[in-house]
Amino acid sequence: MKSWARAPGIGPGAVRHRVFLDCQTRTAAWRSTASAGCILPLLFAAILLGGCVRPGPRADLIIINGAEPESLDPAVVTGEADGRVALELFGGLTRYDPTNAAPVPDLAEAWEISQDGKVYSFHLRANAVWSTGEPITADDFVYSWRRVLDPATACEYAGQLFYLKNGEAYNAGRIKDPSQVGVKALDDHLLRVELIHPTAFFINLCTYVTLRVVPRQAIAKHGDRWLTTQPVPCSGPYRLVSWRINDRIRLQKNARYWDAANTRSETVDLLPCISANTALNLYETDAVDIVWDKNLVPVELLDILLKRPDFHSFPYLGTYFIRFNVTRKPFDDPRVRKALALTLDKKRIVEKITQGGEQVASSYTPRGIPGYDAPEGLGYDPVLARQLLGQAGFPGGRGFPSFVYLCDTTSRLHEQIAIELQNMWQRELGIQLEIRRMEWKTYLRAQAELDYDVCRSSWIGDYNDANTFLDMFMSNNGNNRTGWKNDRYDALLREANAQLDPARRAQQLQQA
Repeated sequence: MKSWARAPGIGPGAVRHRVFLDCQTRTAAWRSTASAGCILPLLFAAILLGGCVRPGPRADLIIINGAEPESLDPAVVTGEADGRVALELFGGLTRYDPTNAAPVPDLAEAWEISQDGKVYSFHLRANAVWSTGEPITADDFVYSWRRVLDPATACEYAGQLFYLKNGEAYNAGRIKDPSQVGVKALDDHLLRVELIHPTAFFINLCTYVTLRVVPRQAIAKHGDRWLTTQPVPCSGPYRLVSWRINDRIRLQKNARYWDAANTRSETVDLLPCISANTALNLYETDAVDIVWDKNLVPVELLDILLKRPDFHSFPYLGTYFIRFNVTRKPFDDPRVRKALALTLDKKRIVEKITQGGEQVASSYTPRGIPGYDAPEGLGYDPVLARQLLGQAGFPGGRGFPSFVYLCDTTSRLHEQIAIELQNMWQRELGIQLEIRRMEWKTYLRAQAELDYDVCRSSWIGDYNDANTFLDMFMSNNGNNRTGWKNDRYDALLREANAQLDPARRAQQLQQA
């Protein structure tokens, strides 16, 4: 189902009165990323508050966007709030259809695929220009993609371009010459992309934020400060007017965007806010028009808010889960990890804590992906959990070291879930954990540096294919963040993604 609110649409292809949040992955107008992790899924649902836009001297549309973004650079962003903004500022070869999140033409108006499925020829629009007036060329895409793969960029999503010929080798430093990567400009408006094997979801990947085109002229001139020096050349439906830390990001309609006629809102403000009470107060006083996220809804008022006509709850292609750092004992033992998983009463968490209609996750890859049914994961079995913990050398929890569960401060809900896990594991397994809360950016850094024992995580699909969930745990993926590696898993994913037979591919993904 879709989410609707009494506010005008934004972004390309907007339809009046629709707020673009889509149950498949994201939207054409507002897409986002999230922190990634290990595979102990719990639940996920999306919730939106939407209301009337009030006329005023400021923005046409004011949105509470969550935590303060770390960056708006498509090659750097990892957080959900970051990606929402970056996708409005920077265009890609394709963009998301707002009705079903399928890829549709954006800066590329057409493309051809070779008979063997390995070569793509993208034709860029003749009227594709930067917000500052310069033409957007195929060379701009070559630069942007090579920049993502350049080891010096340290892009955590570089793996999205490992499907390119020599993409992974260049990122790993085995190849030094970027011209050997399978992306070339044949002329100003013709981009040739060569893959290592047929990749069924490659056009979907082209919608993703990491593959969006960035202004090489600004980056060459200003380096890492290119987003803070006006004017920022933008290629998407909006341009960046200002970014005032801890205040707001202001976007203005990019009149030079090829589809500007369908961008409805002239100005949009995105406000950082991690307090649910503050978010609701701002919404109730008409200071903001939309509150995007479930973690910005006061849990104690959820039963009341669910009955309101401006409150929208719907399924989402995402999973809330727990990550284990397998480089630390005793979490290097699969029996320990299984024991902790088997003692999670997910149904209780959904009904007693989150209370927003979330679905219990039976596997890491959620339901709803066309052509793919994930195998059932571990259920709730405390008896088996105690047996496994005993086999691992901790009968009744004796000798099990105290450990730290890490969660972020973006919502009290994360701490409430952590307290419930603390009680479950102590009651069923006799083990003790300490809860540690961190500010968002510090929390992300701790994950990336494997500076944790166990931590909460969530992942929302970047595109409508199971690979967006499963390839995270490949050994070379920057979003793995668990220390877990398995050669057979890597091989299965590679084989599946080179597979042309959809049924065989689904089987290999299930094996993985």
